[in-house]
Amino acid sequence: MGIDPKETTDRRTEHRLGGLGFTRVPAEEDPRRKNPELLAAIAKIAPGTGLREAVDDVIRSHEGALIVVGDPNALSFLYSGGIKLDAPFRPQLLYELAKMDGAIIVDEAVKRLAWANVQLMPDPTIPSNETGTRHRTAERVAKQTGSLVVSVSQQRETVTIFVGPARYQLDPVADVLAKTNQALGTLDTYRQRLEQVLTRLTALEFQNAVVLDDVLVVLQRAEMITRMAARVMRDCVELGTEGRLIRLQLEEFVGEVPGERDAIVRDYHVLGAGDEATAALADLSGVSYQDLLEFGRLAEVLGYDRGVNPLDQAVVPRGYRVLSHLPRLPEPLVRRVVGNLGSLDAVVRASQRELESVEGVGAVRAREIREGLRRLQEHNLVDRYLQL
Repeated sequence: MGIDPKETTDRRTEHRLGGLGFTRVPAEEDPRRKNPELLAAIAKIAPGTGLREAVDDVIRSHEGALIVVGDPNALSFLYSGGIKLDAPFRPQLLYELAKMDGAIIVDEAVKRLAWANVQLMPDPTIPSNETGTRHRTAERVAKQTGSLVVSVSQQRETVTIFVGPARYQLDPVADVLAKTNQALGTLDTYRQRLEQVLTRLTALEFQNAVVLDDVLVVLQRAEMITRMAARVMRDCVELGTEGRLIRLQLEEFVGEVPGERDAIVRDYHVLGAGDEATAALADLSGVSYQDLLEFGRLAEVLGYDRGVNPLDQAVVPRGYRVLSHLPRLPEPLVRRVVGNLGSLDAVVRASQRELESVEGVGAVRAREIREGLRRLQEHNLVDRYLQL
């Protein structure tokens, strides 16, 4: 079954008007949340951990606390006085120690309570924008040592963590859950839209009738979904054990989307599927959300001139994406098949003998490739009928 060219124009117009799910550009994410050290620190104090249990108890008792997580020996130059404990970490004990003045020192693995009631003396020349004494001390200690410092505000009942130069205030679990569930709903909608355009692209690829516009629509949505999934996963880090169900839903929604995105780039990059495509994927990850809506910028990622008209630019798939959907066909063999035959159309038209001539294919696998492609075409045709 062919695809009406007018459908492409109508879909493109609808896309420009925001009718396909892009009525609002997602806000750029706080870059601090992409800091791996900060994420590791958040994981240490996420719900379900002993440290979070102790901090929650401190908040409920309307107390404050200053907790430094790091090597006690390496940190010893910073503090004076206090009580040396060297006791196994217990949330209840940390909560009781927080009732005293001074800071609490916990080892890096959060397994032992080293010191309590210590006076921290960081370098006073280290700049700080904090106004409270506890937060200002926490910021300077974190900047000077790189350790995780947790500051619990007695008055505001908030938890702020400092790691190196990074500062992050934890939101209430209920707020994070609400935000994350909303993001999952949006992600599900985007995934459904992506399935539609992927089905359409596959049909066009088998007809050898793809234009650049069809590719850019898929690439745009796949990248959007990949980014949104990464944001949700970072929320799951902050949710700890409260995010288990969300993680399962996320895996269900995202599936093979990142792989589809990568295969699209390798199928359609002007200069080839090797190092150029790898560099293009890195370039794509740096494109802003706003620029993702500009097809000219996405065309540049694939090696085209920014001024190209994607509706008029015919393109030919190499076949990486379609062949990756065939069962029991490993990626190295996909690369050899595409490398030998050059395009998806050539693979589809290849005879049994031509496929057997590819190193590592053989008679049995050649039949499997031909049969797999036939079934994929039939399945794609059924999917398109179901969408109509």
